[in-house]
Amino acid sequence: MKALMYFLGIIIFASAVGLNSGCKEKDQTPLSETQSAQQKESGEATETPGLVAVSAEQAQPLSIGAKVPTVLLKTVDGQTADLVDLIKEKPTVLVFYRGGWCPYCNTQLGGLKEIEQQILDAGWQIIAISPDRPQKLSESIVKHQMKYKLFSDSKMEASKRFGIAFKVDEATIEKYKGYGIDLDDASGENHHLLPIPAVFLVGPDGVIKFTYANPDYKVRLDPQVLLSTVKAEL
Repeated sequence: MKALMYFLGIIIFASAVGLNSGCKEKDQTPLSETQSAQQKESGEATETPGLVAVSAEQAQPLSIGAKVPTVLLKTVDGQTADLVDLIKEKPTVLVFYRGGWCPYCNTQLGGLKEIEQQILDAGWQIIAISPDRPQKLSESIVKHQMKYKLFSDSKMEASKRFGIAFKVDEATIEKYKGYGIDLDDASGENHHLLPIPAVFLVGPDGVIKFTYANPDYKVRLDPQVLLSTVKAEL
């Protein structure tokens, strides 16, 4: 009998550990598009305390139904701009990208240019935000010849508030330097933070209507999917 009770005790303990492990993994998983869609149906919104994730995989972006936080950005001319004031003008496609030094970001910006006029004609505006300092933004504008606005979040305050900021590990920083990429020079800061690439569709009331965020920087939202989503929100 004692042996049987001991055996049952081991089984119960192992089951409890397994359940706890499963819960922890679920808590650390970034919000997926499916989860965002479920939240849209249920009316649930997730707010983020503005912390920095230890890795891109653990970032937890604001979800559908959340409100755009009050954050200050810098224009290409170095002037201060309040994001909440910017989005009051019209519905907004809000794009967070890593910087003009990133080839995948440049491809994304180029893709946005292809659908830019259709988005503008639909009554929306495009705002793109990166850690690049204002001077670097000017270089991107000249390179891509886009009509939409670029803003600097060099201190990463906006990315933190949107839940997409993460710390770049030292090994990656050194690898980037080997490629001629200097994150400190790009942002003018030494925080070694980056945003995971993300796209938010936001109404003039500041409520997020759509969220796409992927910790894999090589995977971006397809421009045609974005355009279809914008049209569906009309």
